[in-house]
Amino acid sequence: MKRIYLLLTGILVLGTACNNDLDQFPSNIASSETLTDFAGVLNAAYFYQLGAVTPMAVMGEFRSDNAFMAESPYTSFDTFDNDLPTMEDQFFGPFYTALYKSILSANNVIENSANTTEVGEAKFLRALSYFKLVQVFGDVTINLSASPSLTDTSTLVKKPVAEVYSSVIIPDLTDAMGVLGASIVNGRASKYAAQGLLGKVYVTMGDYASAESHLAAVINGAPAAGISLKSTFADVFGADNDLNSEIIFANQISSAIGDEYDFGSDFWNWFVGDDSKSDFPVDADLVAAFDTGDLRKAVTLNVDGKTAIKFPKDGGLGGDHDWIELRLADVILLYAETLNANDNASGAESDTILALLDDIRTRAGLSSLVGTATTQGAVKQAILDERRLELAFEGQRWFDLVRTGTINAEMGQTISSEYHLFPIPISEILASGGVITQNPGY
Repeated sequence: MKRIYLLLTGILVLGTACNNDLDQFPSNIASSETLTDFAGVLNAAYFYQLGAVTPMAVMGEFRSDNAFMAESPYTSFDTFDNDLPTMEDQFFGPFYTALYKSILSANNVIENSANTTEVGEAKFLRALSYFKLVQVFGDVTINLSASPSLTDTSTLVKKPVAEVYSSVIIPDLTDAMGVLGASIVNGRASKYAAQGLLGKVYVTMGDYASAESHLAAVINGAPAAGISLKSTFADVFGADNDLNSEIIFANQISSAIGDEYDFGSDFWNWFVGDDSKSDFPVDADLVAAFDTGDLRKAVTLNVDGKTAIKFPKDGGLGGDHDWIELRLADVILLYAETLNANDNASGAESDTILALLDDIRTRAGLSSLVGTATTQGAVKQAILDERRLELAFEGQRWFDLVRTGTINAEMGQTISSEYHLFPIPISEILASGGVITQNPGY
């Protein structure tokens, strides 16, 4: 059974009762002057990540061509207009609040802990939080203080995405890489979690030149760190397989430790169709995308292809599924995409790049893609198609479509770029007196 590091002491140290009014700056944080041991504060930073799990899962899958909602107003996820703010209480509000609470806890550790490993883990969590925030909302407020002003609302002004990357995400991950060990201990952040996430960040930014060395370092260093692809795809998933060798970083979840929001880490429930808002959530387009003989299909979808079972509820373990943030197959696919962008303008490297996917396809019961694509564009599409099937219902599809500029082609409709992002919670806008502004289109 996995080791759960989310100690109740950590939750109590930074436990907050805030429900609105600038939840990103909760007022009852324990004063850092009273603390000498910041392990509990760090555990709180991990804990608050759980509140973002289900919202990220729903946004990544139900906004895309992998899944759909059947009940109003949740059908707003499948339309591209200004209706999404009605989902604030269940998705955008908890997501926003949970990540800023994690950030504030991380800030406390970074400012005050003398333990370099604790600081490295805190910087990883702060970077992860901001990465999710910019993926979902675009421009956001930056807070790097453990004691932000509760009266100076000018500090809440949203900063451009590029600034969030350059002033927080990239330096934090770079620092974390430098102090964290390569081996994964009890599922906590490690050097390769930070380096792999940094590579993913650069890919998301479109900076493939910077991404390449980081992704390569993770792949090359994986064996010595005990990181490897599972030989059977099904063995990557399910509560009994949490923290397996393929997982580089995951949010550890236990039904014995609830998060702040009753649904916060109940992501699997939406996929298996246990919520009436989407009894049969799987889009037929995803079903059709699996090739005959692809072993991943039976692991990902039920027999009739209407529900997603990658994280099954069988045996009463549904509530114990970890949420996978980064696994080795994801890194390999990103690396292939990066090499294609950097080195394959002529198409001459197509076979070499596609060969990188052989291990992933072999365990899926499929043949190599070598020889099937000869141009840079065709190779890119082949890799993106592979990502869809390999990572289905891991919350990545919508964000892959956004970063690759393939939304219109894959979704079969023209979608305004305003709706590539999600709405800022109205409660935060009101609490800031309008200093925090709504995203265009909402």
